[in-house]
Amino acid sequence: MQAWHRHPLIAPGPWQYSPACQVQGGEASNKLPFKRHPLFKMPSCSSDCCLFHAAEDVKVFSEDGTCKVVEILADMTARDLCQLLVYKSHCVDDSSWTLVEHHPHLGLERCLEDHELVVQVERTMASESKFLFRKNYAKYEFFKNPMNFFPEQMVTWCQQSNGSIPQTQLLQNFLNSSSCPEIQGFLHVKELGRKSWKKLYVCLRRSGLYCSTKGTSKEPRHLQLLADLEDSNIFSLIAGRKQYSAPTDHDFCIKPNKVRSETKELRLLCAEDEQSKTCWMTAFRLLKYGRLLYQNYRIPQQRKALLSPFSTPVRSVSENSLVAMDFSGQTGRVIENPVEAQSAALEEGHAWRKRSTRMNILGSQSPLHPSTLSTVIHRTQHWFHGRISREESHRIIKQQGLVDGLFLLRDSQSNPKAFVLTLCHHQKIKNFQILPCEDDGQMFFSLDDGNTKFSDLIQLVDFYQLNKGVLPCKLKHHCIRVAL
Repeated sequence: MQAWHRHPLIAPGPWQYSPACQVQGGEASNKLPFKRHPLFKMPSCSSDCCLFHAAEDVKVFSEDGTCKVVEILADMTARDLCQLLVYKSHCVDDSSWTLVEHHPHLGLERCLEDHELVVQVERTMASESKFLFRKNYAKYEFFKNPMNFFPEQMVTWCQQSNGSIPQTQLLQNFLNSSSCPEIQGFLHVKELGRKSWKKLYVCLRRSGLYCSTKGTSKEPRHLQLLADLEDSNIFSLIAGRKQYSAPTDHDFCIKPNKVRSETKELRLLCAEDEQSKTCWMTAFRLLKYGRLLYQNYRIPQQRKALLSPFSTPVRSVSENSLVAMDFSGQTGRVIENPVEAQSAALEEGHAWRKRSTRMNILGSQSPLHPSTLSTVIHRTQHWFHGRISREESHRIIKQQGLVDGLFLLRDSQSNPKAFVLTLCHHQKIKNFQILPCEDDGQMFFSLDDGNTKFSDLIQLVDFYQLNKGVLPCKLKHHCIRVAL
C-alpha cells in the first residue's frame, strides 16, 4: 500500500495518507482517509487533550465547484492539507497552492497561513462558509521584492511621525517584535452598523489599527482603535461595491474571529489603489504573525534542498531560470548581449514558423485550412480558460496573485476567430489580442500584427515565456483551475 508521510521539515504530528478509497454501499467514496502512523505512540494526556487528536471530516472545494471530503487529524495545518490535495490531483507542487477561507454570505475570503490549523479555523466558520483549493503566487512575494510592496511614504516609525525605515531593513523591522514600524495613510472606513463611508487618516501598529479623530495627528489622545490584530484576520472583499457600496474596487476587511454571519462588526476599508491595499494587507500579516511567516516561506526551500540530492527537480519556467542559448558551435553558450538575444529570439520564431509550415503542408488536405489539431490543441492546456468574460479573467488573475508575469489565455468575445492574452504587470492587468493571420497559404497566430507568427497557441506561449517581445514582461506563471 502506498503511504503519504509527513515530512520532518513540514510540521509536527506524524500521520500517513492511504490513497485507497473507502467503499460505502458498494460505491467508492470521495473521502480521503487518514490514520495515525503505527510507530507513533500518543503520550499520556487528559481527556481534553485527546479530543484535540480526534479525526474530523473537512470538505474542500475547487474553483469549478467540485469538492472532496478529507478526513484529517486536528493537528493538520493548511500546508499539510494543500500538499495532500496536490498529491491526489497530480499537480506540480510549487509551494503556491493555498487553502482559502470563503464566506459567500459575507462576501469575504482570505488565504490561510501555512501554519494555521485547519480544524481550528473551521470552527470559527458559519455553515454557509467553505474552504477553496486555489493558487496564490503572491503569498510570499513580499519576501522577494519588499520594495514593491511598501511605498516609502506609507511606512514610518511609531516613535517618530516624520521618520522612515531604510528599505534594506524593512522586513527585518516587521519580523523583529521589538521594533515598531507602522503603516499610515488615508483609507475609506465604513461606519459600524451604517451604510456610510468616511475618509480617515489611519495607522496600523502591532497593537492594532487606529484612526485619527483630528486630521493627520497621531497623538495618543487623537487616536481611536478600529480593530485589533490578535483576535482578527484580514480578508479581501469579493464584490464590495455591490454588497457594501464600497467607494473603490480596492477594498478589504478586518473580521473578528468571533463573527460568523453578522456584518455589523466587520471593519470594512477601502484604499485608493491596488498597491496601497496590498501594503495594508501585507503589513497586517507581518505584524500579526511575524517570524512565523518567514518560517513558512523558508520551509519549502529547505525541503527542496534536502531532497535535491535524491531527486531531479521538475524544470519550470516559473523559476525564471530560462536564458537565451546559442548552440551553433560544438558547445552551447549563454547569450549575454541583449541585442544578440533579441536577434536569436526572432530567428527562433522564424524557425518555428518554417517547421510548422512544412508540417501543415504535409498534414493538411488544403494549405488554406490548417490541421484541426493546431486550432484546438491549446484547449488541453491549463493556461487556456475558454469562453470566459474579460471581468472573469481579471477576477481569476486577482485571486491567484497580482505578480508580474501571471497570465491566462481565453477566447475573444468580440472576434470569434481571435484569442486574448490576459497578463499582470506591476499589479495592473492588461489584455493583448491574438489574431489569426495568413502567410503563404498557411494560417498562423500573432499578437504583434503579424511580425512574429506561430502555428498554434502552445508555440506562442512557449516563445513569450522565453522572450517578452512586445509584452511588458515575460509570461511566468499561468492561472490554473484543478478539479478535485
